[in-house]
Amino acid sequence: MEVQLTSDEMAFARRAVESGRLQNEQEAVREALALWEERERQRVELLATLDDAKASLARGEGRVITQQSMRELASEVAERGRARLLADLAETR
Repeated sequence: MEVQLTSDEMAFARRAVESGRLQNEQEAVREALALWEERERQRVELLATLDDAKASLARGEGRVITQQSMRELASEVAERGRARLLADLAETR
């Protein structure tokens, strides 16, 4: 496969090689593809999470968000945290 880079892209890759960050321009392209692949994997995971959330809402498992519900959620989280801390402390004794 042959890839034509713009002059800015080529200069960017050359600077990475000259600074010792990369061995050669091909490594720059491989790294770019690896980053793209990772970003696409994360995108797929995000879309799956959104699908799960939509399905959860469709099943009526959602939570209405109001100031009061947020206070209640914060209180629940704080209480679970305190309980976990106490349990951890009890284990270390």
